[in-house]
Amino acid sequence: MMKRVWRISDASQTEAILQRFSENYRKHSWCYTIARASANTLWVRGLAGGAASSQPAWSQVFALFADRWSHADSLVKQDLRERVSHLRDELLACSGDAEKIERILADRGVLLFRRYADGSAVVELLKQLKSSPQLALQAFDWRRRQLDYWTPMTAEEYSKAIVVAGRLKNVDLAAELFKEASNKQLKSTSLYNALMTAYMFNGLAVKCQSVFRDLKREATCTPTIVTYNILISVFGRLMLIDHMEATLREINDLNICPNVSTYNNLIAGYITAWMWDDVEKTYRIMKAGGVTPDLATHLLMLRGYAHSGKLDKMEEIYELVKGHVDQYGIPLIRSMICAYSKSSDVNKVQKIEELMRLIPKDDYRPWLNVILICLYAKEDLLDEMENSINEAFKRNTSVTTVGVMLCIISSYFRNNAVDELANFVSRAECAGWKICRSLYHCKMVMYASQRRLIEMEQVLGEMDKVNLDCSKKTFWILLKAYTTWGEKDKLHQVLGMMCKHGYGIPTNG
Repeated sequence: MMKRVWRISDASQTEAILQRFSENYRKHSWCYTIARASANTLWVRGLAGGAASSQPAWSQVFALFADRWSHADSLVKQDLRERVSHLRDELLACSGDAEKIERILADRGVLLFRRYADGSAVVELLKQLKSSPQLALQAFDWRRRQLDYWTPMTAEEYSKAIVVAGRLKNVDLAAELFKEASNKQLKSTSLYNALMTAYMFNGLAVKCQSVFRDLKREATCTPTIVTYNILISVFGRLMLIDHMEATLREINDLNICPNVSTYNNLIAGYITAWMWDDVEKTYRIMKAGGVTPDLATHLLMLRGYAHSGKLDKMEEIYELVKGHVDQYGIPLIRSMICAYSKSSDVNKVQKIEELMRLIPKDDYRPWLNVILICLYAKEDLLDEMENSINEAFKRNTSVTTVGVMLCIISSYFRNNAVDELANFVSRAECAGWKICRSLYHCKMVMYASQRRLIEMEQVLGEMDKVNLDCSKKTFWILLKAYTTWGEKDKLHQVLGMMCKHGYGIPTNG
């Protein structure tokens, strides 16, 4: 009881912290806007003092040049991206050939990397090679070995490479690069953040916390909201909710304003722990506090609502991000299908089939196909169920749970499709699916209902082939069939077998 009281207290405290964040965010944003406007006004007035009123306003002149500077900066960045993309394409074309890659870097990379001595070209290259992390590290290693003397490495280059190493699960390399950068006096908050991120990707919460403590002891660096976001993420991934909320309280104590990533990591942590009330509470406070949810937020909420079975809210979020989900969010589409399959929505079959059309044919998932089999079976859509069963046999999917098998044979029974059931049982035996007595008992009952007694008796031989002995229920099915159709001789034989096996004679026998 006391644990529940403490948990309620912690939840209330967390909600209070989030609400305080939202209030601070609104206040700081308003103050910043007023301060920025006042500063600009004073600067313009100072420049324009004594000027004739007929002359152009200095604020307009300043805005004109500001636009030009912004445009020029944009052009420089665009030029950098284009130059790097050409190098990236050449490297990808030679992926796997170490000699050709080094030759391309020597011919094309030297001038490019020296042109951008601040390391921005290398950082951009690593960013554009995100889908080929091994090649990215190969290019970084060449730059480190060949050009460090002429163009010294920067903290940003090391930081990016450390994150790439973390994504490759190579935490030893990440730690080595961090140490190398530290020895070159390149310590920065971004460098610590990168190593923490590498440990986060690999679920190493203890090491991540250790790096965080080192950062707090470093005289020249201080943790930022990015640092705390990483901590929240690593704790959320491991479902260490108490640690995650303690980190949130530390952010509050330091008067650091959370950003959209902070809320996204909190929501992701609560989703991982299946704490649906906290998910919605965080989302609600985020919106009330003036932090605009981004695409990642909506995708997280879509997943959360799907897992929690809140279909109305799931569909509402889906409409906001439908274009992105339909094109890139196949895992989310599967989650929505699971949500519909468990629901009582009268149109769930139609909605599921619409979502299934968004999944490529070659993106087959055995568990999803089994969900479709059970869905069609429960809805007594025999043709659709058999199509999904055929797909499972074709792709060598093996069903090993009794519940799924019972779901299938129940549909055959309700549709009085004994021949289709017999064919299914035969194929299931060959494919290694779960075999149980209920499969054969169902066949016997259905044969008996159609007075196909010879085929009913042949089922006993099929049971023997798969090492299933006759149970009391088996004899009861035979007894009922022979009684119904007046087969007295066989009825007496069954009664004798029941006595032999110790089941006794039924009182109405």
